[in-house]
Amino acid sequence: MASLRMIYAYLSVFLMSIANQITNCSGNRCLLHEKEASLFVFGDSLFDAGINNYLSPSFPANKANYPPYGQTFFNYPSGRFSDGRIIPDFIAEYAKLPLILPYLHPDSEHYYVYGINFASAGAGALVETSPPEYVLDLNTQVSYYKNVSNVLRKKLGNAEAKAFFSKAVHLVSIGANDYGARFGSNSSVFLRYSQQQFIDIVIGNLTTAIKEIHTIGGRKFGFVNVGPAGCSPGAKMIVNGTKGACDEKLLEVARIHNDEFSRMLLKLEKQLDGFKYSVFDFYDSALQVMKYPSKYGFKEGSVACCGGGPYRGDNSCGGKRGIKKYKLCKNVSEYLFFDSAHPTDKANQLLSQLMWSGNLTVNKPYNLRQLFRF
Repeated sequence: MASLRMIYAYLSVFLMSIANQITNCSGNRCLLHEKEASLFVFGDSLFDAGINNYLSPSFPANKANYPPYGQTFFNYPSGRFSDGRIIPDFIAEYAKLPLILPYLHPDSEHYYVYGINFASAGAGALVETSPPEYVLDLNTQVSYYKNVSNVLRKKLGNAEAKAFFSKAVHLVSIGANDYGARFGSNSSVFLRYSQQQFIDIVIGNLTTAIKEIHTIGGRKFGFVNVGPAGCSPGAKMIVNGTKGACDEKLLEVARIHNDEFSRMLLKLEKQLDGFKYSVFDFYDSALQVMKYPSKYGFKEGSVACCGGGPYRGDNSCGGKRGIKKYKLCKNVSEYLFFDSAHPTDKANQLLSQLMWSGNLTVNKPYNLRQLFRF
């Protein structure tokens, strides 16, 4: 099999051909079509397009650069925690953009005009949530965004760069790992905080990141709220008691976070000049698919396609995380979950469609299609 780096090189050539079609570059200045909007992505494994491949090679738990990841769409492990595409891939397609490259990709600077993906599997709003040598926390991701803005300001000039960033959409998925660390195996790190104090800290750090992006030039934001991780195959496997029970503590803290996050955004809308946003109700949308999979075209909403143990939730998919043996389903399109915590390509397509064009039941106050058109 060709190396991942070689495959990325081929991808870069393809993307460059697209870039030449829609940009007019001269020296250090690139003039973009007025209606083109870029996409900047921040977050965790739900949005990670392979950036962790460029971090420490000794920690495979936060990487998906081995089979069977990527088998459905890319036919090789792209670093995405899915059998194929992730939500930002579909959003880019709907917005008529190419695949958004991870920031640490060696050719990424050539494609800044389309946006960049900073999302890192394992990331949280708090730097303490995951080891910094293995994961890029939200604050680090925002610092990289600032680096991109500095490069583009030099190329475009301040006025054009300001217009560019104000039209770009900034897509964010963060928080689930923070609460997993607080109430999961790493909870001792955060024991000095009460539940409410911890939620306040997570939302406070997220608010600071949003304000920093806004200061740099971002005006349009798309968020997914914290999902129902307490009902994932991994969470169900470790819950004691009733078979099939969800982790109610994780569900509770997600609901509280989401309510307070919505209130925080209403405040920011009044405080920040030009601030517009869309919040996708990932929590309720994913929970509905888990409960009624057949309604959405799936046969299985609780058991993962890839893994071992009850619900295939032991995080063994690919055999690189300390457990060598695992099972792989025959028809991945029948499953909501590909591994113990992450959606399949088909599920990501469903979720992205809801984010893009869903009504006010799942998106408030706008959907992403409306946000891109502002």
